Amino acid sequence: MHQDPLYFDDLAVGMRFSTGTLTMTEDEIIAFARLYDAQPFHTDKVRARDSLFGELVASGWHTAAMSMRLLIASGPRFAGGIVGTGGELLWPRPVRPGDTLRVVTEILALTPSRSRPDRGSVQIRNETRNQEDEVVQSFSPRLVVPRRPGSS
Repeated sequence: MHQDPLYFDDLAVGMRFSTGTLTMTEDEIIAFARLYDAQPFHTDKVRARDSLFGELVASGWHTAAMSMRLLIASGPRFAGGIVGTGGELLWPRPVRPGDTLRVVTEILALTPSRSRPDRGSVQIRNETRNQEDEVVQSFSPRLVVPRRPGSS
């Protein structure tokens, strides 16, 4: 599916976008954690039972990586790519094997750049939701988004 790039000028506060879905598997959770976050509640089903979670759960960093994968594959296609300048990242609920994730993006604020008229700052909130529509990750970055050529 082709989607034209979204420029700063195309965006409005309140716009919402939703990605496709992706299901987290136990094997992927363990493999990711062994490489990047080797804690027992991410790598060992038996030892995870004695953890705060009481079961095997995905690393928050795995959830973040899968959220980015969903955004790139089927999220809003911002002109110039997804170029963030940081933001607040929260993991209010764990992700478990079998959870099916999707990302919902909302435009919160638009600020034209004073010093660089060819771009603007876009405050968004990405909520990664599971199959029960529960938020498992919330990320609120500021993005740098180009203005449509000739509009500045």
